[in-house]
Amino acid sequence: MKAITLLGSTGSIGTQTLDIVEHHPDKFRIVGLAAGSNVGMLAQQVRQFRPEIIAIGNEAKLAELKDALSNLDYTPIIVAGAQGTIEVASYGDAESVVTGIVGCAGLLPTIAAIKAGKDIALANKETLIAGGPVVLPLVEEYGVKLLPADSEHSAIFQCLQGVPAGGLRRIILTASGGAFRDLPAEKLASVTIADALKHPNWSMGQKITIDSATLMNKGLEVIEAHYLFGVDYDNIDIVVHPQSIIHSLIEVQDTSVLAQLGWPDMRLPLLYALSWPDRIQTDWKKFDLVTAGDLTFRAPDREKYPCINLAYAAGRAGGSMPAVLNGANEQAVALFLDEKIHFLDIPKLIEKVCDKHRNDFTATPSLDDILAADLWARQMVLEFSQ
Repeated sequence: MKAITLLGSTGSIGTQTLDIVEHHPDKFRIVGLAAGSNVGMLAQQVRQFRPEIIAIGNEAKLAELKDALSNLDYTPIIVAGAQGTIEVASYGDAESVVTGIVGCAGLLPTIAAIKAGKDIALANKETLIAGGPVVLPLVEEYGVKLLPADSEHSAIFQCLQGVPAGGLRRIILTASGGAFRDLPAEKLASVTIADALKHPNWSMGQKITIDSATLMNKGLEVIEAHYLFGVDYDNIDIVVHPQSIIHSLIEVQDTSVLAQLGWPDMRLPLLYALSWPDRIQTDWKKFDLVTAGDLTFRAPDREKYPCINLAYAAGRAGGSMPAVLNGANEQAVALFLDEKIHFLDIPKLIEKVCDKHRNDFTATPSLDDILAADLWARQMVLEFSQ
């Protein structure tokens, strides 16, 4: 039975991970849970899964959480705040830590888990995008496994099983196209938050759904693929695949192309990240090609979705630039969700911040450099949005 700690337990990734644990109690057990501020859901999860340690990220909710858990028949450790989440990430005998925290907030807990010798089921792409220059050397130093738990990179990882060293030639990331896939570019000027949150295929949190609408999520995945699989940016492509049945593909040296297919269900990549190299039988809906029907593909419109080019440029620049791109994007998306900027302002603000960062670019950033770049990028977005 594999011992698991889950960061971001009340979010989309967290609840789907716990669904896996619930249906495979002979395979997995929960050691630690960390959530943001949803006390009611976290308390319910604690009662069901009985973790040894719990963190609530919002310190103001600590008393409420303790009160909600006052009648437990066992005594878990209860901590709070960013430091509490770090404590959960590094605690006990958990073999694998699922990083479902949204955004760059997942970076320090992930590093703590790595230093504690835990394998990482990486569902938080921003951690590697912002912190890749620091995280990858730590993974090697501490001898842990970094396993992708999002659908696209899991698909690539699955396709690579059995491919010899040097056999990978190109990565092809598939994109659903997001909420505005079929909307003419000239109509983007009038879209609302509600429009942007209507993803056609996937059920996800607000931030990643907006990233999908701007296609920044795919740009971020390009950077993540570069770090995860060591592929040059010239050999990472994006293709719009509206059906979200092919989750990504690889091309090997002889031009053969391998793909991973399945229904759009985040539990599948999560399960593979937790069970690799094994395959666990499930009772999920079996995949059927006839039911899936026609599979179509088209090139992404880079004028309609300028975030793609911004991400490629930041990735090629390397160093501290991806951290700035990521921080600027997180802040811009937050402003959009707060109705303080328009949808089309998101890439404009990110571009301004990245351009300004060229004056202070760091080619080989330390962890402190990355955290400072992230903070600076957020502040610049706030200033530029005034």
